[in-house]
Amino acid sequence: MSTQTNTGEMDIPHIADAIPVASLNGRKPQPLRIAPDAEQTAQVARYLGFSALRKLRFEGTLAPKGRTDWEVSGTLGATIVQPCSVTLAPVTTRIDERILRLFVADWSEPEGDEVEMTFDDTQEPLGSRIDVSALLIEALALAAPDFPRAEDVAIAPDGVLRAAPEGDSPLDDAAVKPFAALAALREKLERGE
Repeated sequence: MSTQTNTGEMDIPHIADAIPVASLNGRKPQPLRIAPDAEQTAQVARYLGFSALRKLRFEGTLAPKGRTDWEVSGTLGATIVQPCSVTLAPVTTRIDERILRLFVADWSEPEGDEVEMTFDDTQEPLGSRIDVSALLIEALALAAPDFPRAEDVAIAPDGVLRAAPEGDSPLDDAAVKPFAALAALREKLERGE
């Protein structure tokens, strides 16, 4: 169950139990199938700021890697609805995302003032539990479009987004500044052209 913190931010919704590492068989992959119910799916939608989250499914495995590390791999599928970033019309997006995360037992943070940063977003430290809920919600947030656009919103050759209600033409600079054409005509007449 998701709760509200004192700062007004929501905690990450709980859609699957965290897996205690001590309970895992060190030689055998464990299948993972996660399909949250309607209430959990609605919590995830609210948490991520989606208008709706129609489906959310994960199928994969949790498998040992080496002697102490664990890997979660599989496919995350979801259908999300977000407001268009231009018109606010609902935009439906289908997500089919391949997930790969390696939980490393001997994780060490770089130290020192100057550290060469090599970013590998597929690795993270292995704790006493593997929180699959947080992993899937993070992957869904990263896979969702940052600026969803409705189909009738087009980018013009000049790189400007233009949208209009059905049947209308999008506004252009001449329509927004109707007196610009008159000013140009006046300048032309003053120059005697």
